[in-house]
Amino acid sequence: MTDYRIQGATGEWEVVIGLEVHAQVTSQSKLFSGASTEFGAEPNTQVSLVDAAMPGMLPVPNQECIRQAVRTGMAIEAEIHKWSRFDRKNYFYADLPQGYQISQLYHPIVGEGQLMIEADEKSGIPQDKVIGIERIHVEQDAGKLMHDQHPTMSYVDLNRSGVALMEIVSKPDMTSPAEAGAYVRKLRSILRYVGSCDGNMEEGSMRADVNVSVRKVGDTELGTRTETKNVNSVRFVMQVIEYEASRQVDVLESGGSVDQETRLFDVATGTTRTMRSKEDAHDYRYFPDPDLLPVVLEDGFLEDCRASLPELPDAKRIRYEKDLGLTPYNARELTAEVETFARFETLLAAAASAIGKPEAKVATQVANWALSVGPGVIKGLGDDADLSNSTPQAQAAILKMQDAGEISGGQAKEIYEIVLREGREPAEIADTEGLKQVSDTGAIEAAIEEILASNQDKVEQYKGGKDKLFGFFVGQTMKAMQGKANPGVVNQILKDKLG
Repeated sequence: MTDYRIQGATGEWEVVIGLEVHAQVTSQSKLFSGASTEFGAEPNTQVSLVDAAMPGMLPVPNQECIRQAVRTGMAIEAEIHKWSRFDRKNYFYADLPQGYQISQLYHPIVGEGQLMIEADEKSGIPQDKVIGIERIHVEQDAGKLMHDQHPTMSYVDLNRSGVALMEIVSKPDMTSPAEAGAYVRKLRSILRYVGSCDGNMEEGSMRADVNVSVRKVGDTELGTRTETKNVNSVRFVMQVIEYEASRQVDVLESGGSVDQETRLFDVATGTTRTMRSKEDAHDYRYFPDPDLLPVVLEDGFLEDCRASLPELPDAKRIRYEKDLGLTPYNARELTAEVETFARFETLLAAAASAIGKPEAKVATQVANWALSVGPGVIKGLGDDADLSNSTPQAQAAILKMQDAGEISGGQAKEIYEIVLREGREPAEIADTEGLKQVSDTGAIEAAIEEILASNQDKVEQYKGGKDKLFGFFVGQTMKAMQGKANPGVVNQILKDKLG
């Protein structure tokens, strides 16, 4: 439980949140037709006769869409229903040529599951928390209305009409904007791991309907909820919750009542506004689609789906901590996104091979490079960084020199900057640019003796118990060696000299 509370005039309030996430299924064609699902095509160029609801056209289920929904259900430890059915959700709107949407209300393909969000004190999540998932059902998307193309008319683009969606419905288990944000990020990560949705919220392939209600702290009854439709970023989901919760508290404390309604989020103002009153299932006159047989899943199909699942984020995070010895923070950051762990594992293999040590022995060094050092150098260079030069082999060569004590952390950054700008070999850069540490004990010892001789007063103070002066001697030595002395060698010689 988080400490997220709203302090009102009449006492403390808490917020109750449920999310309905619409995720576009990764498939080359639509749910019931062979039309393409590629993003960015010219309007109305990816519309089959089925999508346009031409008379006599019958839907045929796309097996790949069913497979992806089942795999997603397995990834969230959900019950998979071997028997499911499609229903018609009847309503009239200009972007819905059929006059109904094919969905699954009564018999969804995936039942109850769960997802865990990790503790993050910085974000306001004090402990790990399991969020229940009520169901996943498969449905077809509607088209898109465009109101800004003509001063007096609205245009319709049917490219999205019939695209397969998974509607992933959570239980009302979230109690803060931070938890909702973490839930969406974790769900998006799982979908990307599985490959069932690309999770690109800015392209509309994943969006959330945000259900919010408030109640007095200590109450057990749920308040009247509002649903804010089609929120397309994690940040906006959190903003909707913050605004809606405060608005509902203000309404209730002023003696009013919260209307059960559908609302829209205004990105420019960060506020929500009424769209329409909230409908119930009977308003849509749901009934089984007479053109579609029930979906019956065979054991062999389910076994193939389960066998195709990759190592998922939680399992990978635990393995990174247990087998590679990474900190919980590094393990969480590296497994948050598919692209991040893929880059890390490729670099880890290259570095272990170059250095000649097991992966577990170099994992922490590689993780720090992948999460902090490397991105920091790239950010500092900005447009001057040519990322095509940043091969795993080049980075591994830098890490090898650092592991051998040939270069310092600062020199590693300098070498990587030159690699990114010029594409030269790291070893050649270290040699020609003078970017190597001095480990010659004779040269370092001579520098230290000169510094100690020039600072006899501080030597006496150190020997008298002023231990912090050790850092002064290290700094002076590094300065005398122009920052190129091996710090480990410097420390050891100083300890010997100072007794």
